[in-house]
Amino acid sequence: MLNPSFRSLIIAAFSVFFLITSPNAQAGGGEAGKGKLNPADVIIEHISDGHEFHFFTIGDFHATIPLPVILYSPQRKCLDIFLSSNFHHGHSQHKGYKIEHEKILPVKEDGSLDASITVYDFSLTRNVVQLFIAIILLVWIMSGIAAKYRKGQGTKQAPKGLQNAIEPVITFVRDEVAKPNLGDKSYKYLPYLLTVFFFILINNLFGLMPGSANVTGNIAFTAMMGFISFIVILFSTNIHFWKHIFWPPVPHAVKPILVPVELLGVFTKPFALIIRLFANMTAGHVIMLSFICLIFIFGEMSKALGYGASPLFIALVVFIYIIEILVAFIQAFIFTNLTAVFIGQAFEGEHHEEAHH
Repeated sequence: MLNPSFRSLIIAAFSVFFLITSPNAQAGGGEAGKGKLNPADVIIEHISDGHEFHFFTIGDFHATIPLPVILYSPQRKCLDIFLSSNFHHGHSQHKGYKIEHEKILPVKEDGSLDASITVYDFSLTRNVVQLFIAIILLVWIMSGIAAKYRKGQGTKQAPKGLQNAIEPVITFVRDEVAKPNLGDKSYKYLPYLLTVFFFILINNLFGLMPGSANVTGNIAFTAMMGFISFIVILFSTNIHFWKHIFWPPVPHAVKPILVPVELLGVFTKPFALIIRLFANMTAGHVIMLSFICLIFIFGEMSKALGYGASPLFIALVVFIYIIEILVAFIQAFIFTNLTAVFIGQAFEGEHHEEAHH
């Protein structure tokens, strides 16, 4: 078997290859042969959502998986469903629509924008499809492991295979995240914490695969995850929590100042979860793409300089890629751990009351 580090290097090398052969990098964000490379367009286009999975391009061949486009227009009174490949990478229009920068727009017969048409886009984009894949994979893995436990594998016998890899992670989340922060209520919240951890982890790892979507680098995804945690935190509060917010144990002169701060803290906690995950999972992709763009920028200055700098920048991309694999696990842990901390703080007053009695 190959050494794990060596396997990671191979994966990273293939990722670099796919990034380099991407038409976005070669064409400067889709403008082939029109001006110089625009790194900002390349980076934004790569980390944003899209209507197809693009793996690599060799000449005129594009290795892509087109996704369904679902559009409804009240003015046209019709529901249009077709594959994104009908747009031919933005070079043609289809059924009165065209795509520009991954946004579908209604057009007239001459190709000009039709401002009188309203379009509701229900398309299955990269992020949506990958979310469904992550959910199916998570349910499949956990259902299979649960079935083994019901048969006695892992209780009467030693765990095997994937079960042997997942069990230590579950134990870690239980002993290092749930119990220290939630105490006697740890088992009540453990299913939610485990779901959050594995769901974020799977999407983090998927985002590192060539051609995939960076779901956790999408602010809509992290906002929804933070909102769900916010709801769980609110439903975990008690009278002691709100008493501490609106009547903190400080001198009366300080209360008017501290109450708004404490109340604001209720909303900044989930906001911190949202921004932390989004920023960290986006930063790695931006750094790797920046190094790749530097190769082409140097190549535009001088071919010799471009070829000479390539090994250095590719080595840096491989290094960042390996770091990103570690970050994928760390960010899943941090989001889960902070969620447990905030939930524990929501009913923290109960612990003080029990200790007092």
